[in-house]
Amino acid sequence: MKTISLIGAPTDVGASVKGAGMGPDALRVAGLTQALEARNLSVVDHGNLHGPANPWQAPVNGLRHLNEAIDWNQAVYNEVSNALKLGHMPMMLGGDHCLAIGSISAVAKHCKDHGKKLRVLWFDAHADSNLSTISPTGNIHGMPVACLMGHGPEQLIAYGGYTPAMQPNEIRQIGIRSVDDGERQFIHDMGIPVFDMRYIDEHGMRAVILKALEGVDENTHIHVSFDLDCLDPDIAPGVGTAVLGGPTYREAQLCMEMIADTGLLGSLDVVELNPALDLRNQTAILAVDLIESLFGKSTLVRIANK
Repeated sequence: MKTISLIGAPTDVGASVKGAGMGPDALRVAGLTQALEARNLSVVDHGNLHGPANPWQAPVNGLRHLNEAIDWNQAVYNEVSNALKLGHMPMMLGGDHCLAIGSISAVAKHCKDHGKKLRVLWFDAHADSNLSTISPTGNIHGMPVACLMGHGPEQLIAYGGYTPAMQPNEIRQIGIRSVDDGERQFIHDMGIPVFDMRYIDEHGMRAVILKALEGVDENTHIHVSFDLDCLDPDIAPGVGTAVLGGPTYREAQLCMEMIADTGLLGSLDVVELNPALDLRNQTAILAVDLIESLFGKSTLVRIANK
């Protein structure tokens, strides 16, 4: 029986508005553990990590709350690393998306140590590829992709003892529809594969996921980093930086079902859930529903296409 390690990281130090720190407990209230157990999974809930409070200060040298983000990501890195060493599947419950720096750094180190290929599927409305020199806000939740590729403060780019943690060909960004001017050039220069909403509109979600999964095999560790603002705010209002025009419920379900079909999911982030902006925990309930599909829940018994 597969064991899922739930790791709560209740902080919004990297975010633009307060509230994401309540996300882990909202997912628990929405029945996450029970839903996973219903999929015949063993669940170990490690509770919530502890870290510095959000000081809510102005940016310093283009970065808000750098020291706090460093500490929180170190805590996430340590806990995700421990889960992987035990042979468990880590599920990091955020918190804001800056926490993916620690989470994916741990997964990348694990893959490096075990000779596995890494494929990160990054579901997000935003490219999260800002630098301190180009970010209009200094919020670190807009910088994790750049940091994971070695472009960021020294303390945020080498958790695994090396940098970069991730190469551009190891990530696929899906659902993007909000990119800052400076980010566009960074994405172009780095050659990051991005399936923005125009691409999804033109080609359809099935084609997108097929392309995003090209090249994966039995030696691939798939990491899903799921920012809930990827979804259209009509169905997921409980996020701090909502952007109109995201994937529909059925498109999101198809993504999760196709990833489940691979049998290669190895780790997961669920981030940017902001219960303070939600309606009766609607977004958390939706997130749990999609996570169930990611772990194999489907309408019928299906045989995956090979």
